[in-house]
Amino acid sequence: MCDQHHADRHILCSQCDMLVALPELDRGHKAACPRCGATLTTEWDAPRQRPTAYAVAALFMLLLSNLFPFIYMKVGGITSQVDLLEIPGVMFSEDYASLGTFFLLFVQIVPAFCLVVILLLVNRVRMPVTLKIKLARVLFQLKSWGMAEIFLAGILVSFVKLMAYGDVGIGSSFVPWCLYCVLQLRAFQCVDRRWAWDDIAPAPLLPRTVKVGVPGIRQGLRSCSCCTAVLPADQEICPRCGTKGHVRRKNSLQWTMALLVTSIMLYLPANILPIMITDLLGDKMPSTILAGVVLLWGEGSYPVAGVIFIASIMVPTLKMIAIAWLCWDAKGHGKRDSERMHLIYEVVEFVGRWSMIDVFVIAVLSALVRIGGLMNIYPALGALMFALVVIMTMFAALTFDPRLSWDREPVPGHEEE
Repeated sequence: MCDQHHADRHILCSQCDMLVALPELDRGHKAACPRCGATLTTEWDAPRQRPTAYAVAALFMLLLSNLFPFIYMKVGGITSQVDLLEIPGVMFSEDYASLGTFFLLFVQIVPAFCLVVILLLVNRVRMPVTLKIKLARVLFQLKSWGMAEIFLAGILVSFVKLMAYGDVGIGSSFVPWCLYCVLQLRAFQCVDRRWAWDDIAPAPLLPRTVKVGVPGIRQGLRSCSCCTAVLPADQEICPRCGTKGHVRRKNSLQWTMALLVTSIMLYLPANILPIMITDLLGDKMPSTILAGVVLLWGEGSYPVAGVIFIASIMVPTLKMIAIAWLCWDAKGHGKRDSERMHLIYEVVEFVGRWSMIDVFVIAVLSALVRIGGLMNIYPALGALMFALVVIMTMFAALTFDPRLSWDREPVPGHEEE
């Protein structure tokens, strides 16, 4: 039977399932998996003070961002300005409540909620342990859905598009929003998942002697997907966080393929249907994603046209191909090249959300360009379809179990513990 210290210094890599003995880390250092290179844990300097400072500063910047005018536009002597909270309001008023809800959730509510949870957890605010566990579970499931920085990129793209029609400028809340984007990213980065869970409750005892350098599935062990605890393979409920799990995600490939097929079915209408409609002096001009890229390229905005083409056309297409390739490889087809598959998975997981940039561009344009009978921009059905494509591909990446790609690899020599 292993003691608690023995349990605390072992971890199963969430990417390749290798059991790793964690070394003593100095402040500011991290431990990486020797098999796939994934970061296992990070020993941050001042692990309570740093995320607290970043989170408090970020929330203050978020408050300032919502109090003052955000951006404005002048066309023919008429000025139109918009606040951050007016952007989802326009979506709701134009019968696109779904887009308004996406904006509120991904740009405002989810990041702010995660920051508040960080403050509660890292500062050990008095509350029932069960509540702490529930908050921690929600935090680590939701934090990757915050898209404040992607919205900022969408604003910059919107500026370039609008410069052809009039003068565009920033309001008092634009700089606080930029600071908020940086600060909230740093706050999330400075909270290590393993450290946070060890701070809430100790890791459960390991039931048997383990072998370092051998995958958990070959030792009858599994990793808790939420709190990283090492558990017996037949123990479905984690005793620390209460998360239900299995050695491998149940029906991982089936769920991934179902979501992938759904995203492919939505992708075709998303590219054919107009994503926005420009009403210029009573002349309504629908625009598709590709038409917008061609227009920007024709106007000489080559960098912006390239960004939109890559984020809205190339990335979703390549992501769907990559997910299909990962599933095909995990089924046992093709060459056993787990390192390449792991790299593809990491890229897919990282770039997927950035395709939302075009949706946020439409949100900004629709809210800002409201200049009476002179010029107005409205969202169209294609924008909703495209947002659903991005969300479905993100869920597809989340349901795929990357350890399936490594299960086919032979295990090199290992040492007894």
